[in-house]
Amino acid sequence: MDQIMRPIYYDTETTGLKPARDRLIEIAAYDPVRDKTFCTLIQPGCPIPAESSAVCHITDEMVKDAPAFGEVVEDFVTFCEGDTVLIAHNNDAFDKLFLEEEFQRCAKPFPPWKFIDSLKWSRKYRSDLPRHSLQFLREVYNIEANQAHRALDDVVVLYKVFNQMIDDLDFETILHLLSKKVDITRMPFGKHQGKSLSDVPKDYIDWLDDSGAMDKKDNEALREAFVKLGILREKV
Repeated sequence: MDQIMRPIYYDTETTGLKPARDRLIEIAAYDPVRDKTFCTLIQPGCPIPAESSAVCHITDEMVKDAPAFGEVVEDFVTFCEGDTVLIAHNNDAFDKLFLEEEFQRCAKPFPPWKFIDSLKWSRKYRSDLPRHSLQFLREVYNIEANQAHRALDDVVVLYKVFNQMIDDLDFETILHLLSKKVDITRMPFGKHQGKSLSDVPKDYIDWLDDSGAMDKKDNEALREAFVKLGILREKV
């Protein structure tokens, strides 16, 4: 009998938004199969900016005696051992990048984990929604409110939301579907998020194109959609 892939829902809190410059200050995970949690504050080795504390409510005082990432990395790897898939909201552009940087800083090999970005899933398969933030999805699926932007609280919400989003799909199928391109019909981000692509102002699309946003790998399908509509020219 084939082993079933085990999901690990996880989330990070950080000192900022740049993985190469900023540091983890909290990491949490939930294993619904084993019904176990992992959660620890992390000493980043630098002051936490006030704007970051305002979002996640983690202060320098709270982390002053916390372990460094290198002191908890083995525990986290052990928690995620086996045939697992790690799931985070905005994983590909945020959480995974911070993890990779922290593993590199403490000279630890990055495990061959599989990853699912629930934000990408929502944008692909719930294109009917005007927004795709975790807290907006929580409201859509009638999940009770919690302490948003603390790692373990967000993990619990993500687990509940994502299970409703995927219904009875297995994780191998989800990984396969995420690897496939789908037609985009609505603007997935920005100030015109949720609008039909044909209703997005041309000057805004040109601004995205000129700024290089349309050249990002994550926006390949969006560029193709605008090309099909005759709004953008195909790149040569």
